[in-house]
Amino acid sequence: MKITSSFLHTKRDSIVNGRNEKVILRGLNLGGWLMMEGYILGGRNIPEKEFKRGFASRFGKKELKRFSCLYQDNFVTEADFKLIADCGLNCVRVPFNHRLLEEDERSYKYKKEGIYYLDKVVRLCDKYKIYCILDLHAVQGSQNEDWHSDSSAKAWLWRRNEYQKRCLGLWEFIADRYKDEPYVAGYDIMNEPVNKDPSLILNLYKRVIKTIRSVDEKHIVFLEGNMWAQELDFLRRNITDNNFVYSIHFYVPLEFTFNFSVGLIYPGKIGRRYWSKSTLKNVLLRYYRIKKKDDIPIYVGEFGQNSHCMHYPKEFQWLKDVLEIFREFE
Repeated sequence: MKITSSFLHTKRDSIVNGRNEKVILRGLNLGGWLMMEGYILGGRNIPEKEFKRGFASRFGKKELKRFSCLYQDNFVTEADFKLIADCGLNCVRVPFNHRLLEEDERSYKYKKEGIYYLDKVVRLCDKYKIYCILDLHAVQGSQNEDWHSDSSAKAWLWRRNEYQKRCLGLWEFIADRYKDEPYVAGYDIMNEPVNKDPSLILNLYKRVIKTIRSVDEKHIVFLEGNMWAQELDFLRRNITDNNFVYSIHFYVPLEFTFNFSVGLIYPGKIGRRYWSKSTLKNVLLRYYRIKKKDDIPIYVGEFGQNSHCMHYPKEFQWLKDVLEIFREFE
């Protein structure tokens, strides 16, 4: 579908442009760029801050800064945005660490060098007419206990109000900066929150939405489910904003998509269950029914496989089946 230069917004269970034409966001994540993730880079799965601390300890802070600049300038370049557009995709989700913009010791002071890279994303998306979703992948204090939230096994975000206030401040800054950018599709408030008490996530979501809307009423807000973007029940009928979507991630079965066990075959028995296209469809059907009943769009922000070999046919079949199901549920 040709993209018109207008702000996206929601209309019932769809995302539409300024002419009320339905827009299906098809794209990819620029993972590993503005937040380093070990498995994406072929390394160990450790928090980014731990890697950088070790690097600085061995080579010095000056060398770490030089390395970080070289890395961010070259891991993703303008050529990649052009290729994405040439492939017919219309969207990129951009995961970033809050430390790209704000250091713990300088709260609410946003770094020019970090802002430069988000500005670069927005500028290149405008140039190549593709939308971007700005994804706060690692929130201040960490929103789950996993390394991919830059956590050292604690989710302090839910325990300390100061971290939540800093999250609000960061989103106010970002929303105010990009409020007039039509190729910003919207703001993914936080990646994969995890809390046994989902009301804590809901309450923070409401506070972030209120903060964003104080400066930006145009852009879509993407709200990820609890338990690594899986559970949506706590959101249903509890959000009063008129321009938001539910967001989920799809990596089932995990044993296969993350290669936890060697030699698994798809379609085939994985764990205690036989997995095939119909099995995957039944899992996704639950979300489709939520979309239709709540009249709210659902965006799949992440899916795929931690592939060992891009030419391995068992993995292509899983991907082919999932994409066909997505199209069926549009």
